[in-house]
Amino acid sequence: MRIDSHQHFWRYDPIKDAWIDDARAKIKNDYFPPDVWPLMQQNQIEGCIAVQADQSELETHYLLELADEFDFIKGVVGWVDLCRADIEERLAYFSQFRRVKGFRHIVQSEPQVDFLLRDDFCRGISMLNKFGYTYDILIYPKHLPYAAAFVKRFPDQKFVVDHLAKPFIKDRKFTEWKKDLAVLASFENVSCKLAGLVTEADWLKWQVKDFEIYIMEVLELFGVDRLIFGSDWPVCLLGASYDEVCEIVEESTRGLTDGEKRKLWGGNCQVFYNL
Repeated sequence: MRIDSHQHFWRYDPIKDAWIDDARAKIKNDYFPPDVWPLMQQNQIEGCIAVQADQSELETHYLLELADEFDFIKGVVGWVDLCRADIEERLAYFSQFRRVKGFRHIVQSEPQVDFLLRDDFCRGISMLNKFGYTYDILIYPKHLPYAAAFVKRFPDQKFVVDHLAKPFIKDRKFTEWKKDLAVLASFENVSCKLAGLVTEADWLKWQVKDFEIYIMEVLELFGVDRLIFGSDWPVCLLGASYDEVCEIVEESTRGLTDGEKRKLWGGNCQVFYNL
């Protein structure tokens, strides 16, 4: 089964979705599962993971409601306040919903650059494995050294790095990102989502070759068993259509065997999120 590991759904609200600023005006719209399903079918993708875009438990429940209505949503990566004192109780509460597969926090927007190492946050992370939950790491390149120290504390926790940690593709910066990502990739409990690339490139002038050096690097660092395809729809629409996102990955991984492609396009996602 081909699975898109990273999609978002929202009813646009200028207050709740303030991160969609004027530069991102193109996605100041509502995006619902029926909007993406035909695009998925065109690319032989049969299921997806819905990932939180708003930091509230209401968001987690909203995505669960969508998953109940649309069977192709195979799992939800929600949000819960991992820093709260009663986090174990909240995780126990969400464990009644089988579609909740893991959680994410928008660390990239935290003013504290070493937020991942906060004691209260790490306490919350330490309880995820008890309930079989994964954790999506959403960061920028500047956070990579802290992320390596972070995952080292939790050798039994399943982590996945969203969007390759958002390398500076538009500016063609590579060396420092590669060095720091290599340290994070050395931990075998860390996977990586091959998603969100076009938003880090030149939205108007990108070419497939712009992404190949980054994709080849994560293939080298993580291996085909720890790479997971994701579209980052609808955020990807800032720079590319759904078809184009799929084409970028297809073209850049054309050297893989059929078996390796099956892992990248769905098999690894099924294993990671226990679908």
